[in-house]
Amino acid sequence: MTYDQALSLLNRHIHTDTLKKHCLATQAIMRELARRFGEDEETWAVAGLLHDLDYERTKDAPEQHGKKTLELLDGTDCPDGVKDAIARHNAEALGLERVTRLDYALTCAETITGLLVAAALVHPEKRIAAVEVKSVKKRMKSKDFARSVNRDHIRLCERIDVPLDEFIALSLTAMAGIASELGL
Repeated sequence: MTYDQALSLLNRHIHTDTLKKHCLATQAIMRELARRFGEDEETWAVAGLLHDLDYERTKDAPEQHGKKTLELLDGTDCPDGVKDAIARHNAEALGLERVTRLDYALTCAETITGLLVAAALVHPEKRIAAVEVKSVKKRMKSKDFARSVNRDHIRLCERIDVPLDEFIALSLTAMAGIASELGL
């Protein structure tokens, strides 16, 4: 599946601007992680772009989130590894276990986007490029800041041998690279 095909699916199934931006941010981080690991950038970007394809339909049924995306991807040429990672980013609710580097990467990448957007919005400049790693780490310690963001999922970056500081920096760089698309 090409990035353009995935983007077309995203635009067909996701109507909320905020959710689209979340998926775009996730794909940018996934692309950077793929570069770091020498993986196929387009494949990893597709995983990031499509991971919440069913969210508008399943937001009130977390035990279905990911399953519906797999149904939507049935009959497409989306790689099985991408489909597995999409399901496993919601591993806890689906009774699955993360196994591959792609599984862990997708989970931590999609989770950190919320924390970084919140950090950018409270920054005086309100720009992702102005946010610093040390500020994000400080905000991670505050349970009241972006309270819906699962800090343990962000720390999964360490399971794929990416230190937290490096992961935050990589994520900030990736999102800053598409700041105009994100409105940040």
